[in-house]
Amino acid sequence: MELGLTFPLQRHLKYKALYGSEPDRRRCWDAHVITLQGRQSLLLVHCATRYTLVLWDMTRADWASLGETAVREIGLGLVEAGLPRQQAEAYLQAAGPVALTRTHGRREVAYLNRAWEDVMAADCLVDKACQRQPLLNQAVNDARCHCAGCEGWGTAREFLLRGFAEKRAGIS
Repeated sequence: MELGLTFPLQRHLKYKALYGSEPDRRRCWDAHVITLQGRQSLLLVHCATRYTLVLWDMTRADWASLGETAVREIGLGLVEAGLPRQQAEAYLQAAGPVALTRTHGRREVAYLNRAWEDVMAADCLVDKACQRQPLLNQAVNDARCHCAGCEGWGTAREFLLRGFAEKRAGIS
């Protein structure tokens, strides 16, 4: 699985230039550092479906283990989207080990930026008692949108579930 880091996130982590090679966007997520309720937070966006996950108030240890932190959140987020746990685990296994790369294209970054705007519009849903933000994620993923990997309007949750139902999620 490729985890594409935006330039601001690369600077935040003090990473040099990153490169990627995964042509299948269904196995790619882009990551961005955002300030949410005054705290540095992680925004994860699935490149093919615009399914969005937020981790609020990331610690130094979370940033240091970004790949593991992201995979853990992606697995939990897929189950929250309505996928059976076995299917979410199969996706993570099929996607392979995390490779930190640059973001996956202008179109995908445009949708990441739109997801970021949706997160900021719903920031009143931030639960400051925990890092995971299921209510915020739900609000963003149930809003009508466009995404890079699907035609027409829908919700990120619908696009994600449709992709898995059609075996387009990168699982053989």
